[in-house]
Amino acid sequence: MKKLIVFDLDGTLAESKASFDAEMATLFFALLSIVKVAVISGGDWPQFEKQVLSNLPDDEHLKNLSLLPTCGTKFYQYETDWKRIYAEDFTSEEKEKIVRSLRQVGEDPEFKAEKVWGEVIEDRGSQITYSALGQQAPLEDKRKWDLDFTKRKKMKALLDPLIPEFSVRLGGMTSIDVTKPGIDKAYGIGKLRDTLGIAIREMIFVGDALFPGGNDYPAKEAGVLSIQVQNPHETKRVIEAIIACLDDNQGTELREGGGR
Repeated sequence: MKKLIVFDLDGTLAESKASFDAEMATLFFALLSIVKVAVISGGDWPQFEKQVLSNLPDDEHLKNLSLLPTCGTKFYQYETDWKRIYAEDFTSEEKEKIVRSLRQVGEDPEFKAEKVWGEVIEDRGSQITYSALGQQAPLEDKRKWDLDFTKRKKMKALLDPLIPEFSVRLGGMTSIDVTKPGIDKAYGIGKLRDTLGIAIREMIFVGDALFPGGNDYPAKEAGVLSIQVQNPHETKRVIEAIIACLDDNQGTELREGGGR
């Protein structure tokens, strides 16, 4: 029986930068009541508070939830309140070099947007994220900006030689994430394994970008049984199926164990 269900956030549990809707919150909390759950995302802690925690009850079942901002370079668990277990942040010198390089490439007319909503470059401590349309851009505008990843692939090709000591990856619909080398969803999976003591074979990963080159694909490469979804609606049906399977397995174990 699987012991840990791991989710991507944007595009999987919620629309980009949006909070759980009522149905997702209900299903997610029902899952928490029967199994350990984790969420890994490139977003920072405030996004987890807004998108995940704002619609969940403050209940002891939160002890089953692990939250991994910035792909696992930060790790939060619940005791009587949320506690940060660790954070692997950049130095100030590293941040300055990354931001300078992102600004240099972002000023190219091919990539510079006519209109932006909010900050374009966000310091997430252990990750610097460039959002071409700004952090608060409307979802429909974000969807149209780089449908085939062409713009961000070109940006990455320009950034790689400028900051070769860092890893440059395509993030959400309009973003580029810069981290220390080797930081991706596979890194987060490894942190879950080491921190929770749960083997990779005992995990399931659910994400919307499990195709080669997608930001969820490293989790699949790490050996986790992975389920591809297209959107949060499909994720809801997956959660329902997992709950049904886990309930059936637990019932079978109780019957075979003589009702223990």
